[in-house]
Amino acid sequence: MTSFKCALSEQKPLLGTFLKTPHPHNTEVISKLGFATICLDAEHAPFERHALDVCILAAKANNQHVIVRLPNDHHDTVLNALDLGADGIVIPHIKTAQQLKRIIKQSYFGNNGRGYAGSTRMAGYTTNSIQDNLQHNKLNTSIIAQIEDLDALDDLDAICSVDGVDCLFIGRMDLTVALGETDPNAPKVIQTVEQIVNTANRHNVTTGMFIANLAELEHWIDKKVSLFLLGSDHGFMISGAKQLQNRFTEAVKNTVEAQ
Repeated sequence: MTSFKCALSEQKPLLGTFLKTPHPHNTEVISKLGFATICLDAEHAPFERHALDVCILAAKANNQHVIVRLPNDHHDTVLNALDLGADGIVIPHIKTAQQLKRIIKQSYFGNNGRGYAGSTRMAGYTTNSIQDNLQHNKLNTSIIAQIEDLDALDDLDAICSVDGVDCLFIGRMDLTVALGETDPNAPKVIQTVEQIVNTANRHNVTTGMFIANLAELEHWIDKKVSLFLLGSDHGFMISGAKQLQNRFTEAVKNTVEAQ
């Protein structure tokens, strides 16, 4: 299976989705559907260490790439997700190149870098050699920087120039609020998103985003956006339940009218 890091580097359209429910059954079910990746949302959903552990296990059991959106950029938070076997991390609120450099250093083994343990899932529970673990870390760890603050725009060229960043993920809703708007389609929001995409393209850095309106897909794919994390298990449950309710209401109406 091609690594997710490699897939990001090819900058072809990739479809993933968010998981908001910290239970392995949801992860297992969604892992059957062939998404390029699934993202466990530990920033906005209640994923503590045990929940991350069993959900990453469920994904790996189904050969599903899995990334974790972290709740913060602390060293132990980064280490936890990667030791559990995540293919990558999404770090929220990246504002400066210096911040991103620090996180990338913490994500890779080396002097003053990621702490090494051979007893983790990522390390094969002591069955892999140190050399294999170092190589796996180097070739399979995806670093996705979430750009969602106005501060980041002032340092965007420098952020794009940081060695080791695999993707910029645009947090459009946070940008909307930061810009004093309530509509993610407001002109200055779209202008800001396009500024980020254009800057990343100029530096040959992969970009990704969430969009609520799927009619926009062709536009952003044409702009060379690659990673789309769309929908969530919550959204799938709500839309499926609504579809069932609407179909049932329609059937009752049709039966009454036919009598």
